[in-house]
Amino acid sequence: MRAVIFSWEYPPRIVGKLAEYVSTLATDLVKNKVETYVVTYHDSITGAVEEPNGAKVIRVTNPVHSHVSLLTWDLTLNQEVERAAANIYYKAQRQIDVIDVYDWHFIPAAVTIKNALGIPFVYSVDSLEDHRSPAANAPFNMAIRGIEWLGLFEAAAVTAKTDWMKNEIIRIYKVPKEKITVIPPSADSWVKDIISVYSSVKGGSDKP
Repeated sequence: MRAVIFSWEYPPRIVGKLAEYVSTLATDLVKNKVETYVVTYHDSITGAVEEPNGAKVIRVTNPVHSHVSLLTWDLTLNQEVERAAANIYYKAQRQIDVIDVYDWHFIPAAVTIKNALGIPFVYSVDSLEDHRSPAANAPFNMAIRGIEWLGLFEAAAVTAKTDWMKNEIIRIYKVPKEKITVIPPSADSWVKDIISVYSSVKGGSDKP
């Protein structure tokens, strides 16, 4: 199996807990014979490298330097994520089984790659805008909610770390419960459960 992970943070760029989580996941996927690529952001380190954990990491930066908000930064950065993913796809002889997207930031790129190249993606929810900005109904927050909704709608599968988060996804976005798999990071079967979700969606779309 060949998987590509999209994450807006990854060591050495650590914003919160997600960076170490994705690093651990990439390490364990490689240990389980999954060829693993990580596409991530860094403001000064760019290019492809094979990490000591065996994952192939591609770091991109934003070619647009001036922004009025996180949204403009994010949407202009997504074109570089798309480019990196497409390069992996063609170098791998068009054989990518699944993309796993962590949080909303790179959902636009995942949707583009899905529709352009036929690669299914999993939306792994780490947090939701309703929890990050409760009671905020400004256009900025509504736009992020719209991106989250798009990801939940377009994803072949959704994962959550807790039953509470699964129920929140259902409550806020009306996602069918059958589409969401709860995979606690503390579970002994954590990585095997993630690989099982990957296996359930791979080949779900015809590739060109």
